[in-house]
Amino acid sequence: MKRHLLAACCIAALAGCATASAPATQTVAEAPPPVAAPAAPTAADAAAFVADAEAKLEKFGEYAARISWVRNTYITYDTMALEAQANAQATEMGVQFAKGAARFNDTPGVEPVVRRKLNLLKLGLVLPAPDRPGAADELAQIGTRMDSAYATGKFTFKGKMITLDEASELMASSRNPADLKALWEGWRTISPGMRADYSRMVEIANEGSRDLGYADTGALWRSGYDMPADEFASETDRLWTQVEPFYRNLHCYVRARLNDRYGDAVQPRTGPIRADLLGNMWSQDWSNIYDVVAPRTGGRSSYSLDQLLTSKKYDALKMVKTGENFYSSLGFAPLPQTFWERSMITRPRDREVVCHASAWDVDNLSDIRIKMCTNVNAEDFYTVHHELGHNYYQRAYSGQPFLFRNGANDGFHEAIGDFVGLSALTPTYLHQIGLLDRVPQGTTEDIPFLLKMALQKIAFLPFGLMVDRWRWGVFDGEITPAQYNDAWNALMLKYQGITPPGPRPANAFDPGAKYHVPANVPYTRYFLAHIYQFQFQRAACQQIGWTGPLHRCSVYNQREMGQRFNAMLEMGQSRPWPEALEAFTGQRQTDASGVTEYFKTLNDWLEVQNRGERCGW
Repeated sequence: MKRHLLAACCIAALAGCATASAPATQTVAEAPPPVAAPAAPTAADAAAFVADAEAKLEKFGEYAARISWVRNTYITYDTMALEAQANAQATEMGVQFAKGAARFNDTPGVEPVVRRKLNLLKLGLVLPAPDRPGAADELAQIGTRMDSAYATGKFTFKGKMITLDEASELMASSRNPADLKALWEGWRTISPGMRADYSRMVEIANEGSRDLGYADTGALWRSGYDMPADEFASETDRLWTQVEPFYRNLHCYVRARLNDRYGDAVQPRTGPIRADLLGNMWSQDWSNIYDVVAPRTGGRSSYSLDQLLTSKKYDALKMVKTGENFYSSLGFAPLPQTFWERSMITRPRDREVVCHASAWDVDNLSDIRIKMCTNVNAEDFYTVHHELGHNYYQRAYSGQPFLFRNGANDGFHEAIGDFVGLSALTPTYLHQIGLLDRVPQGTTEDIPFLLKMALQKIAFLPFGLMVDRWRWGVFDGEITPAQYNDAWNALMLKYQGITPPGPRPANAFDPGAKYHVPANVPYTRYFLAHIYQFQFQRAACQQIGWTGPLHRCSVYNQREMGQRFNAMLEMGQSRPWPEALEAFTGQRQTDASGVTEYFKTLNDWLEVQNRGERCGW
């Protein structure tokens, strides 16, 4: 391809020189015969192009994944340099294949499977670089630099340098407003240095996205859902409308309990909630403050999963083995021995690593792994079941052609493990695996159980929406670099009803303190996953004949349901996601009514508790 382009340039230059050197009085020579236009690409050309792209991407993908694994589990100057180089190569390759795929946009007779693969090639890059020398390399270096700055970030708290892990543990347990403010603000001192890099990255990626025919990078991201980009944005608005009233009820209740605990000087009874009081560095999960907001009436929980895990002498390895056992109970084959040999299950003491939990399919076939700095607590018990969901999905679709080895959409990939996690947290399942001696009877524990779940699941929904709302605004230019932080805080207020604990400094870049922003991981997938998981839960529980409350249903040991579930997973990205959704749930549209059905008992209770309160912000 490059040779053809160079030849065309040479012909044009030579023609220009000949015309300029002809004397004015010279008779114009007879024009040369016209050069035949290149033949239009055929359907056979498209099939051959796709086959070549798949073979090359599969081979290079394994190489790049191994380099990325090493950099994630052993951060040094050299591993950062190697990953940046591999990422640059991957970006250049992706741009070339995306542009090559665009050549066949109007080619008639292309087989539907080939056409789908061509579309996936055009959408394959999260951050496409323009096709000019140095662009892919610069983009890759920026990405590795920001990701590593996040991974190695530390700040001083009470005279000691601490990591995000340490800060998060302190934030989960502390009830001292001054300490919480210091932790919240301290972690955000690691990100201002990313601001210039992030702004430059946006410029390069937008240039690359426009080269591929998209208005900006945000439009490219929104185009990956088997529907037009604008239609997808409207779809997320529709889903948020379904769940927003419940979130507002939860916000109102939690704010009142925080006011009871801290008083008006720290947390007023009206208006937004102070972000650092919610037990999580990003206020996306409020489950750590359950002790503050626990019901005064309606029953209290009779057990703590944290304490159960400790009393039963669980360690990190046993947590992962327990997660594997859940999937085995559904009929899935055990994890390969290489999983146990190659995964990073606990944080090494001798080196810097990326602790953010993730699941890996290194060779796009059978070398599946997880990377976690696992702690023995309820949060990571859930996370283990979630991350393994990625691995089992990866293995299920490994028989598909390379370009179809992915989730039906990125929300599906996150929802698989989340759906299993819904069972993993039920007292039904905890009893099934011997963590609980008996399942609490009656409805006395329904409210505390559902409240704990809502503090995790419902509290997340607006955050899951606002991260990409911010990035979409950045990519389309509505939010300029000078407005980065103010716009982030404005969206926090709009969607979450949350505000920083104090004024932010002029150089603040708070978005960079959330892993997925410097790592450039699209985030709407997590919002979708929080809808899909309840849609899956309702469908699965109907399939097994469950007649009790949806929130008490565990699908553990349900092999017939597991077969139908696996049939959806095996489809990978070979078909539009509505077909995959229908294969398991019988529905073709994303539907948040599963969320409201799961939590209806709690929502009714919250409305009673909120009587007399001025809800909203």
